[in-house]
Amino acid sequence: MKEDKKKNIYCPIEYGFQVFGGKWKSRAICVLNDKGTLRYNQLREEMSEITDGMLASTLKELMQEHIIERKQYDEIPPRVEYGLTDKGKSIIPILNTIREWSLEQFKLEAATNFEQAKIRIEEARKADKQKCFDSIKSDKK
Repeated sequence: MKEDKKKNIYCPIEYGFQVFGGKWKSRAICVLNDKGTLRYNQLREEMSEITDGMLASTLKELMQEHIIERKQYDEIPPRVEYGLTDKGKSIIPILNTIREWSLEQFKLEAATNFEQAKIRIEEARKADKQKCFDSIKSDKK
């Protein structure tokens, strides 16, 4: 993140959302949490709807914030792997809390608008197909 953007942040929540907010950043973090260290193409397969340009941009932003690390190996052919840093791993409980809150809101919505809620719950299930929080849930049991 550029320094000039950080200077304009007045609320700590804004900083958090700039670091890990958005559709692709949170998904990349979840995939790396679930699958561990991955090569670019493996990460791309897990996030099938993302374009190459958007994935490259997302990875670059997450590296600038030290959320993920990129390891390049001096091999032929070249090998590059991406994984979560300790800072990146510290985001997982936050994302899990947001996920749980969202699912609770879907349930509350279902009580008042069943058809719309049914659609949103199904969309949430599809988006959550990576099951990136399974390891967290099993730790709580």
